[in-house]
Amino acid sequence: MNLAPYYPVLLFIIVGIGLGGGLIGVGKLLSPHKPDTEKNAPYECGFEAFEDARMKFDVRYYLVAILFIIFDLETAFLFPWGVALRDIGWPGFLAMMVFLLEFVIGFAFLWKKGALDWE
Repeated sequence: MNLAPYYPVLLFIIVGIGLGGGLIGVGKLLSPHKPDTEKNAPYECGFEAFEDARMKFDVRYYLVAILFIIFDLETAFLFPWGVALRDIGWPGFLAMMVFLLEFVIGFAFLWKKGALDWE
């Protein structure tokens, strides 16, 4: 069995591991290292890390997150539709217009109810 064609792959892996490890080592040697309790504390979502883990979130945070997912998915539907529009023709165009109409009606409803207002 001839392994000579795989030598470039092995060389690539060795150089990659060596370069990555070398750069991490140089960074470790040259960087200032002055840890303290505040610097080592976990930081998450802009909230103080030393409070109760069961603190209550505002419901609007979850509402904005869900609305973001809905708007993001709507955009994800538009890209393949735009690419395939020539193939699907008028029925596909009309189906997307119905989808967008429902989307705009829902957006207007949310706007009127104040779901997008952040006080």
